[in-house]
Amino acid sequence: MKTDVCSDMSENAGPDFAKTALIPAIAQDSETGDVLMMAWMNQESYEETLRTGRVCYYSRSRKKLWRKGEESGNVQELKALYFDCDADTILVKVHQIGGAACHEGFRSCFFRRVDPQTGAVTVEGDQVFDPGIVYRKH
Repeated sequence: MKTDVCSDMSENAGPDFAKTALIPAIAQDSETGDVLMMAWMNQESYEETLRTGRVCYYSRSRKKLWRKGEESGNVQELKALYFDCDADTILVKVHQIGGAACHEGFRSCFFRRVDPQTGAVTVEGDQVFDPGIVYRKH
């Protein structure tokens, strides 16, 4: 595996948050390669992820940092972090604790499969937890 830095990459020290404040972040299971979810990171969530080793995103709906698993307990331990050639997409390879990355209780957020021929949608996989119980507000 080649790991030396290309000469034309001297400017790329990380994702380019100057280009856009929010960068898509794809979470992938570090052992199986399964794509678990996609969320957003800003500079602050990116830095917290690196500092703590637990993945932190930015919630656009709540307009604040979202520490994955803060309500469900299904945290993501950071195993590796990559960014793409344009420095505008992040890939985090994680150990998913609790078995589910999806707030609907599935292992992956990508549990709905579309048949390209018919457009029919089917659900693949089983729920790991009941979101009505896990996210019930007290």
